[in-house]
Amino acid sequence: MDWVGTIVQGLLLGGFYALYGIGLSLIFGVMRLVNLAHGDLIVCAAYLSLVLIEVSGLPPLLTLAIVIPVMFGLGVLLQRGVLNRVLGLGPMPPLLITFGISIIIQNGLLLAFTADTQRLPAGSLETASVPVGGWATVGVLPLLNMAIAILAIIGLQQFMGRTDLGRAFRATSDDPTTAELMGIDSKRIYGLAMGASLALIAVAGILLGMRTTFGPSDGPARLIYAFEAVIIGGLGSLWGTLAGGLLLGVAQSVGAALNPGWFQLAGHILALLVLAIRPTGLFARTRDL
Repeated sequence: MDWVGTIVQGLLLGGFYALYGIGLSLIFGVMRLVNLAHGDLIVCAAYLSLVLIEVSGLPPLLTLAIVIPVMFGLGVLLQRGVLNRVLGLGPMPPLLITFGISIIIQNGLLLAFTADTQRLPAGSLETASVPVGGWATVGVLPLLNMAIAILAIIGLQQFMGRTDLGRAFRATSDDPTTAELMGIDSKRIYGLAMGASLALIAVAGILLGMRTTFGPSDGPARLIYAFEAVIIGGLGSLWGTLAGGLLLGVAQSVGAALNPGWFQLAGHILALLVLAIRPTGLFARTRDL
C-alpha cells in the first residue's frame, strides 16, 4: 500500500477542512460564540455561486467577487440585527438562535432548489494534476484549497497584528469592557468579525461546490468537519485549526486505506481522543488572535 501517497492525499483533504474551520475559529476567538449555522452558511454560499453561474455564465472562482461581499454583508446584518442582542446572556441563547438559523437555511434551500444535489462546474481544474517527485500526482484543486487556507490564515494574522481594526479585534477579544472604555464599539467589532467569518465561508462554499456535490441538508456534516478541525487544533487558534484540519484529513485518509468504511469513523475517533486527552486542543493558546 502506498502510505506516502495516502498521507499526502490526507494532508490535502485536511487543508479543505481547515478552510471550513477558520471562520468558526475566528468567531470563537473574538466573541466566544459557537455558530451552529456555520455549515449551512457554507452550503448557502455554494448555492449563491450556482445562481450567479446560471445567470451570468461566470466561472465559479470569479463569482467570489460577488459572493464574498454578499456574505460579508449578511454576516454583519446577522450579528448586529440578531446575535448582538443575546451576547452576554450566557451560552445557550446564541446556540439556540444559530440552531434556528440553521433550520431556516436548510428549509429555505430545500424549497428553492429541491433536494437534488448540485455541483459547480470546475472545468479543467476538476481533473488537472501535477506530478510530485515522480511517484505520485496531486490534484490542482486540492493544492488550491491548501494554498487558500494558508494564505487566509497568514492574511488574518497580519490583519490582527498590523492594523488598527485588527488590534481592536484583539482588544475586544481580550476584554470587551475595557475596550469599550477606550472608545471601541464592541458590537460594531462583533459585526465586522461575523462579516469576516462569512467572507471566509464564501470561499469555502465555492471550493466545496467545485470539489464535490452539495445539497440543502449538507450543512451539519460540514459543521462537524469544521468543529473537529477546530477542536483538534484548539479553539480560537488559527494555525491550530490548520494543524487540526491536516490531522483530521490524514486520519480519514489512513482509515479509508485500512477499510473504506472507516473514512469518517477514523476522524471522529481522533477528535474524541483529543477531547479526552487534551480538551483545549493540541495547539491551543491563551490568546491566538
